Amino acid sequence: NRIDDVIVFDALNKEQILFLSALKASLMHGSVSWDEEISFQEWISLFKMAEIHKVLPMIYEAVYKCPSAQRADTSLFASFKQRTMQSVMVQTMKTVEFLNLYQHLCRMGVRPLVVKGIICRNIYHNPDYRSSSDEDLLISKEQFRACHRAMLSYGMEMSVPVTDLDALHEVSYVKKGSPLYIELHKSLFSPEAEAYGFLNQFFDDVQERVVVEYIQGVPVASMSYTDHLFYLICHAFKHFLHSGFGIRQICDIVLFANNFGEQIDWQKVLYRCEEIHAEKFTAALFQIGERYLIFSPQKAHYPVEWQKVCVDEQPLLEDLLQSGIYGSADMSRKHSSMITLNAVAAQKKHGKSRFKRSILKTVFPSAKSLEGRFPYLKRCSLLLPVAWVSRLVRYEQETRNSAGNNAAKSIRIGNERVELLKQYGIIEWKQ
Repeated sequence: NRIDDVIVFDALNKEQILFLSALKASLMHGSVSWDEEISFQEWISLFKMAEIHKVLPMIYEAVYKCPSAQRADTSLFASFKQRTMQSVMVQTMKTVEFLNLYQHLCRMGVRPLVVKGIICRNIYHNPDYRSSSDEDLLISKEQFRACHRAMLSYGMEMSVPVTDLDALHEVSYVKKGSPLYIELHKSLFSPEAEAYGFLNQFFDDVQERVVVEYIQGVPVASMSYTDHLFYLICHAFKHFLHSGFGIRQICDIVLFANNFGEQIDWQKVLYRCEEIHAEKFTAALFQIGERYLIFSPQKAHYPVEWQKVCVDEQPLLEDLLQSGIYGSADMSRKHSSMITLNAVAAQKKHGKSRFKRSILKTVFPSAKSLEGRFPYLKRCSLLLPVAWVSRLVRYEQETRNSAGNNAAKSIRIGNERVELLKQYGIIEWKQ
């Protein structure tokens, strides 16, 4: 199918326009029909943007046959074709390995819930064109030890060896000779996170509402469609509070809503979004999905109440396009999360005046907030100054060795993103 939809892109630049057009074509299992002149540098920018958002195979597949591409530098397309093929091949290997692992876990008497990742990929036309860096599993605290032993019996190893498993809310695993990377969660969000740790309360009982999806013939347990959609929204919300998130997360949400909308309790999702002050944020997500991608309110049974929410999606779109996947476009943006997270935490504790006083916490956080990165603080909080020094040294090394990173830029991005949080009603400070 050729995709020739005319979209009004407002203030977006040419690179972003090309990117969104190609992405929409891919989601429709089609291709673009561009015949305009696209320079060598514009092709480079398009593919680099696709890589930053981790959708290169989707973009390449949608554009390589168009007339503009046929006139382009063949060496350029050969290079990105190779990267595309490598990405798809690695993802295919991960998928096969994961399904083997999951069947092994079931045989060992544990059945964790699979979230995001392969569940989302399964609703794309070409699942392995939508890459996943890891696979996330949610297990009850009671079954965690049994699941851990089952992981080890399959040949998985902890990516970072730890002795106190009970102190962690998630553990990561790798396997020698395999690209598979697993994150085993006791809770979906870090309980210690002041800004969003409270989100876990919405998922305490998801084990009571399990659905089974068949992936390449393998039955895989997951959360109910209502819980899963709300989790995808919360996951994007969490990264929005950090340093941002990329367009791929909206693709996941859009396709999930289109595919399972009739089975989703939208009123429950709306109520929960209102409870966490994310109703405007979520409305903007779906407006982006409808205007630039393939979200269908009719197909998804999207409630009229949400369609009536008045919100400008453009600032969010511009932010997420600049963010890259999980806000990792550059180190300055990643470090800006210290400002936005403190702003949200301050909102929960007396608002703006608290935020001003919490600036010091950006540099000198509490022992509790650093326990995940420095586990020794759980045993001895008196070592907090050591953790502060280690953290500052690490930041200095990242600053020195990474391009696109400086403190002034981080502060500017952080302040701009605080204003964005205000615009979408996530924080509310009166002047």
